[in-house]
Amino acid sequence: MKLAGKTAIVTGAGRDIGRAVAVKLASEGANVALNYFSSSTGADEAVAEIKAAGGNAFALQGDLNTQEGVDALVNKTVADFGGLDILINNTGGLVARKTIREMDLAHWNTVMDLNLTSLFMMTKASLDHMTNGAIVNLASQAGRDGGGPGSVPYGTSKGAVMTMTRGLAKELGPEIRVNAICPGMIDTDFHNIHTKPEVRTFVENASPLKRQGLPIDIANLALFLSCDDSAFMTGTNLDINGGMLFS
Repeated sequence: MKLAGKTAIVTGAGRDIGRAVAVKLASEGANVALNYFSSSTGADEAVAEIKAAGGNAFALQGDLNTQEGVDALVNKTVADFGGLDILINNTGGLVARKTIREMDLAHWNTVMDLNLTSLFMMTKASLDHMTNGAIVNLASQAGRDGGGPGSVPYGTSKGAVMTMTRGLAKELGPEIRVNAICPGMIDTDFHNIHTKPEVRTFVENASPLKRQGLPIDIANLALFLSCDDSAFMTGTNLDINGGMLFS
């Protein structure tokens, strides 16, 4: 197994991409701590699935924009599993589509905190326990192209995640590798909530691969970046979008 004896934290792991990543890492031998904010059912089901397959996992509710939530997750992970090797920073979201004229400062700050500040807080707290290993950040295609209508704060925050990934790679190497994933349109609640069906159909038809991505597609890439298969990669922002954007 590629991650035997390793311990991973996956934030935002109650559904969709985060849940798929947690299950995938566990299938390769990692002990996994699953953070969730409101998706308790999905997180608990993922833990049950991991344990049924012989793995080790727990789920913990927490707001990762608070020091209390961050510390509780990191401290329980280290106490239960004896260390920390892999951090998957998946927490994030669009919140709502609003133009600059429509949004207020509170909306801007909410999106920035959700996508960027939580990543900073989790990374800082985790470094006290990581002597080597890997950090994988979830950025977005929106960080490259600015995102769709009404998503300027989201695209801006994801662009910052990409820049932070590069900076952390320089600061934390050679012991810790830091890379990011930039998904295009993935079949998740993100697009169920925020993207019109006709837009999703258009993207599918325009894509060279003629489909939306699936959470498992992202999970497979997260596993690659978490293990020694990617041992000579750090500071990269990897596109995974079915060919909708080449960078």
